[in-house]
Amino acid sequence: MATGENLLGAYLRDRRAKLDPAAFGISPARRRTPGLRREEVAHRASVSVTWYTWLEQGRGGAPSSEVLNRIARALLLTDVEREHLFLLAQGRPPEARYQPSEGITPTLQRILDSLTFSPALVVRAFTRDIIAWNHAATAVLVDYAALPPKQRNVLRLLFCNPTVRARQPDWESVARFAVATFRADAARAGAALAIEIRTLVEELCVDSHEFATLWGEHDVCNHGEGLKAINHPTVGLLSLEYSAFSVDGRPDLNMVIYTPETEADAERVIALVAAYS
Repeated sequence: MATGENLLGAYLRDRRAKLDPAAFGISPARRRTPGLRREEVAHRASVSVTWYTWLEQGRGGAPSSEVLNRIARALLLTDVEREHLFLLAQGRPPEARYQPSEGITPTLQRILDSLTFSPALVVRAFTRDIIAWNHAATAVLVDYAALPPKQRNVLRLLFCNPTVRARQPDWESVARFAVATFRADAARAGAALAIEIRTLVEELCVDSHEFATLWGEHDVCNHGEGLKAINHPTVGLLSLEYSAFSVDGRPDLNMVIYTPETEADAERVIALVAAYS
């Protein structure tokens, strides 16, 4: 890659050239080059032709997120193309777009189900709602299907469900970690989920003074990987390694997979899964 190469300008010109003028009601007659002209993109994005020309030439300075979103709409960019535009222009991805969904794709559910002896969940990253799980999660963690939908929430279970709370050998550390990771993710959600997140926080503060205290400390941390201990009423203490993954194409969803730490833990998990079949 050449030093000083104008990657943003090259990308804008390429996207512009790939658009069909006829799709916008513009006659393609008497055009020397394919695609839309600069002035046509500028008009669609509600920016000046001079400024847009400078942007393609690498002279316009760093555009704001609002302007980039308008340009993305003007060029009919897909979500991944829009993300690439932001990375070139600002060096960071755009604010995640929340996609309301009551569930997951059949393919993702089959992936969960294939993890026979590894409890796995799909969680809405910004609100901690649990929207999918596998059989192992039901046997080892919680029978989520038996809960009302509103109660299928990591924070509500941890702070407001005595059974779940009693299974945490070090509840205070788990609770502190859960609130800190939630605060970090909530800040990434942006305006689209601000009301929903605020409502959840207000309800939890009313229902749990411990949550209110931890929320007021403003700690943040990433989820990543770690070790989770569970006091299971049937097999006793379980130690599970966990990893959290973003779902491709769905920045609002995380998949969390728990794996038995030792051979003894694996034997206990296998017994629980078999007994719950």
